[in-house]
Amino acid sequence: MSGLPAPPAPGEEAGTACLNARQAATYLQLNEKKLYELANSRELPAARVGGKWLFPRALLDEWLLEQAHGGALTDRLLITGSDDPLLAATVAALAPELAGEAFVAYSPTGTLAGLELLARRRANACALHWGSDAHSASQHPMLLRRFAMHRHWTLVRLARREQGVILRAGLEVVGIETLAAFDYRWAMRQAGAGSRHFLESALADRGLRPEDCSVTAIAHTEREAAGLVARGEADCAPGTRAAAGEFGLDFLPLGWEAFDLALPREVVFRKLFQRLLQAYGAAPMAALAERFGGYDLSPLGRVLALD
Repeated sequence: MSGLPAPPAPGEEAGTACLNARQAATYLQLNEKKLYELANSRELPAARVGGKWLFPRALLDEWLLEQAHGGALTDRLLITGSDDPLLAATVAALAPELAGEAFVAYSPTGTLAGLELLARRRANACALHWGSDAHSASQHPMLLRRFAMHRHWTLVRLARREQGVILRAGLEVVGIETLAAFDYRWAMRQAGAGSRHFLESALADRGLRPEDCSVTAIAHTEREAAGLVARGEADCAPGTRAAAGEFGLDFLPLGWEAFDLALPREVVFRKLFQRLLQAYGAAPMAALAERFGGYDLSPLGRVLALD
């Protein structure tokens, strides 16, 4: 491959979102036989619709960029979305092992904000959780379908986690009704965070609302919320048992949830992503999960259908 992509073929609009095989072959300066070979082997971003191949122009441009950089972009893994102590520990342990070989980074933003970044191709994967474990098979795909890019995504299960309320050490309460009805100080998560959504559902089941809680701070990550409680700036916060365990705090359980990664299908098979999965389930992380509490790693690596 040499030079720049060819100009649009006659009759082809420069802003066309998807190209047919003839247009894509012209755009990439390939013959159609080679184009079909790359599409069938999943080396080239394409979708088969109604028996015909379509090639998203934006993804072709990304593919070209990766080829121009010698595949360097396949050696970068940027993860966003929901916060998770075990995923943070895995990335922290993996990064120095990779040294100059590859780059992996984790920047938690909350579930919905993370999906926005994934949809804009600012991240390679988004960690997410949305509601109870029993409803995740429907809720997680429904969440992804809010975004036009979801047809190119898949879900990979990392774990099941115990979700509830992080409590300051020594705070003894029997239910969230007490935390909402009395003047306890909440470090509340922002709108669009999975932990806040879980709490809202639990409160609604009891005829309560987040507005019934005395909120003294907004935490934009789970570990920030746990830190506020640990420093005595709040009495409680929505979050996982693992976040409470990491900071030596008490915990009020509300139920279990599925914890998944949403990512483009082609990223699943990259060596770097597979290495991340192996590290997440390796003995050191399994021991850490046991120490934090609230993890079930048995479903790790399961690829989930979106339909």
